[in-house]
Amino acid sequence: MSDQTSHNGIVTPRSGERRHDVVVVGGGAAGLSGALALARARRSVLVIDGGRPRNAPASHVHNFLTRDGTPPSELLAAGRAEVTGYGGEIITGDAVAAERLETGGFRVALADGTTVLARRLLVTTGLVDELPPVPGVAERWGREVLHCPYCHGWEVRDQPVGVLATGPFAVHQALMWRQWSGEVTLFLHTGPEPDEEEYEQLAARDIAVVDGEVTGLEVTDDRLTGVTLAGGRTIPTRALVIAPRFTARADLLAGLGLTPVQQERAGEVIGSYIASDPVGATAVPGVWVAGNATDLMEQVVGAAAAGVRAAAAINGDLTAEDTRRAVAARRDPFSPRREREAAEHRMRAGSRTGL
Repeated sequence: MSDQTSHNGIVTPRSGERRHDVVVVGGGAAGLSGALALARARRSVLVIDGGRPRNAPASHVHNFLTRDGTPPSELLAAGRAEVTGYGGEIITGDAVAAERLETGGFRVALADGTTVLARRLLVTTGLVDELPPVPGVAERWGREVLHCPYCHGWEVRDQPVGVLATGPFAVHQALMWRQWSGEVTLFLHTGPEPDEEEYEQLAARDIAVVDGEVTGLEVTDDRLTGVTLAGGRTIPTRALVIAPRFTARADLLAGLGLTPVQQERAGEVIGSYIASDPVGATAVPGVWVAGNATDLMEQVVGAAAAGVRAAAAINGDLTAEDTRRAVAARRDPFSPRREREAAEHRMRAGSRTGL
């Protein structure tokens, strides 16, 4: 179905297509926090969420003041209730494409064939953790296979911790995790050989170094108990630290000309992200990003804060646009622009009231 254009140039939505001030794609901490701030600013907000949060395998959220130890599902449920309590809308679905409209704003297409219109977009789709291809790693990911000591270190304190070397940062990881456990083993696996200085650092911290490729994990009673090497030897281990590659979920933005850029650390590519300024504005006017889609290392509490910063910037941008339109209408109250603004106001009011 095509857009319908009236005699005065107003482009009306397709049948069943609704217009919102802001469409938020992604319903994690960043997206819900942004939606909450925008709903409290009396903007019409729609959150589109696919229901596959990155931290779903984890049992609890940590380092989130007053919410430490909360299961991720409970945190999201509370956030959803707060957003809808202020009039925001949330739908379950996958946003698959976005396009800029000639008349301004954006159209977002969902996998089920429906579309929605937005004056502004906030994309908080997060990232995908690409795991090392070791049998058993994916199955234990977020349980005993870990990557962030600040997220999980306390829970495995004083237990045998292994570090799987797949790149140049494994020594750094091993030294870091030594803060939480006195039993840390560095499995060289496919990573580079430590240099002389690194070996001295590892020895000084009583970190064992094991040669050979890791071929699997030993699990007993649904708990990780060991790491198995190519020669058949198994080293007792209760937690295994890895270094995933972080890849932003950014397919939605390709149609708008936004593609991920690689992030390097000490010359090593660790992932890809959508570039943005400090408040989440991208190179495409009207499109903001927040959370792990633009900051690969952000934790839940930081992602939530980033969502609020982006929301404030979006509301400010919309306020400036509303003011420009009001001034133009005041100067020429009988212009087609005046009629168009009035029609758009009625449509936005309908979105807020559900009409």
